[in-house]
Amino acid sequence: MSPDQHDVNAIREKLTSGEIGPRAFFKMLNQHSHNGLIGVQYVANADKWVELAIDYDEKLVGDPATGILASGPIISLCDMASGMCIMLTTGKFFQTVTIDLRVDYLRPAKVGQRVTAHMECYRYTRNVAFVRGFAHDGEADSPIANVAGTFMFLGAPE
Repeated sequence: MSPDQHDVNAIREKLTSGEIGPRAFFKMLNQHSHNGLIGVQYVANADKWVELAIDYDEKLVGDPATGILASGPIISLCDMASGMCIMLTTGKFFQTVTIDLRVDYLRPAKVGQRVTAHMECYRYTRNVAFVRGFAHDGEADSPIANVAGTFMFLGAPE
């Protein structure tokens, strides 16, 4: 077994047993991932939902003339929040593959504002999970995007 596989198995056992919670898991994950590079942060969670956020950062701006964030970091934020809410809903740590992630932008995020993704896993089967949620820039009742996704399990939950 490779050292990387050993680390994944150790993390899986700790997360599944409850030895580490979502916040600690996310902190470990962010040390070596794309999400860490763009500044994704854990905010909150419950049984079937999670909130993650990114602070405004000029390196994430898509249009320097307006200062508006690029869509890529927001999509990555929603994708990561989707995977985490699936783990929380199933109570299992396993890899998921994004089959489809639809992000309907309603308006641009306000310049200088933190963007938060709130995602929930509302149903899962033996092989697939379904998520929905939204991204906002401080006002959850005025989202910048609505999100819906479908994910396939690699190592299906028991």
